[in-house]
Amino acid sequence: MENKLTIALPKGKLFQPTVDLLSNCGMNTQELSDKARTLVFEDVQNKVQFIVCRPTDIPIYVEHGAADLGIVGKDSIIEAGKNLYELLDLKFGQCSFVLAAPRKQLSSEGEYPWKQGLRIATKFPTLAKDYLQKKGLQAEIIKLHGNVELAPRVGLAELIVDLVSTGKTLLENDLVPLEEIVHASARLIVNRASYRLKAERINKLLFEIKVNLKNEPKQD
Repeated sequence: MENKLTIALPKGKLFQPTVDLLSNCGMNTQELSDKARTLVFEDVQNKVQFIVCRPTDIPIYVEHGAADLGIVGKDSIIEAGKNLYELLDLKFGQCSFVLAAPRKQLSSEGEYPWKQGLRIATKFPTLAKDYLQKKGLQAEIIKLHGNVELAPRVGLAELIVDLVSTGKTLLENDLVPLEEIVHASARLIVNRASYRLKAERINKLLFEIKVNLKNEPKQD
């Protein structure tokens, strides 16, 4: 398709809200699926190609120009550290990065006794490292790929940095958030070159998304 836009969409929990948003902006999303073997979909009428990716890969696709635009969580953007533009906070997929500790390790005042030799388990080592540097704290960062909340229970680490939406998992593992590091939500990102070369199309879509978000009913 001549002058097409390629948009990278995230598999998982952000997929359906993303599809709903694009559908409300007039795109043909009927064939889109994050479960199908086919991961490339065409909206011929609107000259749009969709590619469905793992969220952690979307910043890479966008930075290298394989996708003009991407929709992905702020967590993936921070951790990837790629050279791209973040155009818009889409306001869905709300969650927070938190530093958490076992409840039994807190003082009677609810404070954690920071000491040398602490280990922090996390799926987000870049963010955890930045947090420590900004705070002027020292700790060893242990990267895990899942079930971070298990680390303090088995003695792998004393603290965790993790992404939290409801806090249910922390509660079930008797972990207490010590500090919110950064708030996260879904974001619209763009390749730098695409933003120059396809500015008219991208800005038109950006305007439509902003109008759609403004007209959405506020959730409790």
